[in-house]
Amino acid sequence: MAETLTRDDIKKIEAEIEERKLVLRPKLIEAVKEARAHGDLSENFEYYAAKREKNKNESRINYLERMLRFCHVYEDKTKEDQVGIDKVVELYFEDDDESEKFKIVTSIRGDSLEGRLSIESPIGKAIIGKKKGDRVLVPVGDGGYYVKIMSIEISNEEDEIRSF
Repeated sequence: MAETLTRDDIKKIEAEIEERKLVLRPKLIEAVKEARAHGDLSENFEYYAAKREKNKNESRINYLERMLRFCHVYEDKTKEDQVGIDKVVELYFEDDDESEKFKIVTSIRGDSLEGRLSIESPIGKAIIGKKKGDRVLVPVGDGGYYVKIMSIEISNEEDEIRSF
């Protein structure tokens, strides 16, 4: 399935790929060469650690390049008073009688434990485009639960893309 990304997400991914290729890759290759020079590879833990870090970097580069190749670019067409990307939304959960604030982001930046909800999550899908005061059903299984949108604010805070 193609990842949904904003143009800012794409720029961040391209910058990470460049950093990993031009700065980190040469350092890791040198670390492998240096560790290999220490002799017997069967008991050379530095060699295996350096090789593992180099491979981890290459895997991350491949993952990010594949993501860019197959991504879907999300254009946020919501108005200022609607729930959209990079807006902080206060939601009132009726069943729990509690409110919580979340920033709406793409899935590559989503982290509910950090208060960032993906537009592809059930809550994100349900509230996108809605306005302050709207009561929205979040579908879950055969039923769902209701949230009320208490406030919508524009956020200028930068989020990092997740690492896996």
